[in-house]
Amino acid sequence: MKKVLVLYYSQSGQLKRVVDSFVAPLRSGDNISVECKKIIPVKEYPYPWPFYTFFDAFPEAVYLDGCPVEELELDDDYDLIILGYTSWFLSPSIPVAGFMKSEQAKKLFKDKPVITLIACRDMWIMAQEKMKRLLKNVGARLIDNVVLTDQGRSIYTFVTTPRWLLTGRKDAFWFFPPAGVLEDDIRAASRFGKRLKEALADDEEKLSKPLFKNMGAVTVDGKLIATEKIATRSFMIWGKLIKKAGSPGSTARKAVITVYALFLLTLVLTVVPLNILVRKIIYPFRQKAINESVAYYELPSGR
Repeated sequence: MKKVLVLYYSQSGQLKRVVDSFVAPLRSGDNISVECKKIIPVKEYPYPWPFYTFFDAFPEAVYLDGCPVEELELDDDYDLIILGYTSWFLSPSIPVAGFMKSEQAKKLFKDKPVITLIACRDMWIMAQEKMKRLLKNVGARLIDNVVLTDQGRSIYTFVTTPRWLLTGRKDAFWFFPPAGVLEDDIRAASRFGKRLKEALADDEEKLSKPLFKNMGAVTVDGKLIATEKIATRSFMIWGKLIKKAGSPGSTARKAVITVYALFLLTLVLTVVPLNILVRKIIYPFRQKAINESVAYYELPSGR
């Protein structure tokens, strides 16, 4: 009997639906036991987010501070762990980071094969780089990564994703598409569960090699790599400034958050469109280097 543990943290419920689709084929396996557990922060984060609460979480997310989480009732050993998470400010969500830093995670993940499952907008590679470090710190072996990204072009999700997070509304409006992952993509995630079911029957999870090659598990947009790296550096600077301003919820911190929010809005309205134009111009001249970066960030599963 193969024992599979699925861990996730979902606010809106979208990631939970992705997880359910992914593991559905495993549940029909006679020799597979699936245990699905939600990571629960001691102090829950609101959804939809109030404006200041949303940005107040920004520094701790960027710096992977994590938060206290409840200890989960789990068995001592599993054959495989599936870790589902969303990206907060180009980082794994605070509750997931908090769990990965817990003593329970250190015991649970040691020497275990892990599949990461991400559902977010199209900028996730820096979050996964941070997740790789968290997994390495607990001695886990990352064998696969599956990513489902929000529908619509990147420039649209700058509007649709914050609207969804701050109001709970994800419907289409004006010329903007609905927020979130396409329903067809969520349903199609079951193909990975089918492949994993076959792999577990043949003990392939023990070989430390990807199981989802040539299945469209990951697609990196090479034009966004530089943008993510620049944004991450900016986040680190602003995150430090906001932290120094005061503790979460303090008046001084809110003042700096207000300045940062205005800065971010100005950036989206001016620098982002200009950046898109510049990327189109320089892309042909840097295609080889970009392709190499794409191949790296799509590891271990690839397209």
